[in-house]
Amino acid sequence: MGNKIIVALCFICFACQLSWAQQKEETKKEEKSEKAEEDTETKKDESALKVENAVVVEEKKAINPLSPSKAAFYSAILPGLGQAYNKKYWKIPIVYAALGTGIYFYVDNNKKYNRYRRAYKRRLAGFNDDEFQNIVTDNNALIDAQEFYQRNRDLSLLLTVVAYVLNIVDANVDAHLLQFNVSDDLSVRPHIDQNDVDFNRNLGLTLNFKF
Repeated sequence: MGNKIIVALCFICFACQLSWAQQKEETKKEEKSEKAEEDTETKKDESALKVENAVVVEEKKAINPLSPSKAAFYSAILPGLGQAYNKKYWKIPIVYAALGTGIYFYVDNNKKYNRYRRAYKRRLAGFNDDEFQNIVTDNNALIDAQEFYQRNRDLSLLLTVVAYVLNIVDANVDAHLLQFNVSDDLSVRPHIDQNDVDFNRNLGLTLNFKF
């Protein structure tokens, strides 16, 4: 009877030890699994941070300081080409409408100026067969007509040159504005500050810089 009790106690002790060993092993496996999950999450966070940093770096690299110069150069070579470089295609018809109008009036006024000038020269040479013979009888009127169309011709040329220069300036300014910093790294926000002494509220602006 005593031997049976001893055997039973030994069996119970062995079973308890085996159970404790298994529990300890399961605990180690759980700790390893939790540690692996934490490492995985840490790697994911690091990867996300790297991707975010890469995106920020890429955005910063997207700013091209030579872009305005290129746009101005393209518009100087061919009007409207700088606007196409800036992807402002709707401005191209406006550029050519302005230049075309100036060139049209320059050519028209120059033709009329030359007509009156030829008629005046033929009258001075003693001929009476010019196209304004029965329309403009006074030579002074021919001189006035020449001066009028010459003035309009010169004005048309000046406006054409101004339109050409504005086409270059517009392309340059547009390229600058396309690279203007509108990110959250630079921001101006209104804020209300309460005075701790008299509890009055003061309205102001906050300028934030983030690097």
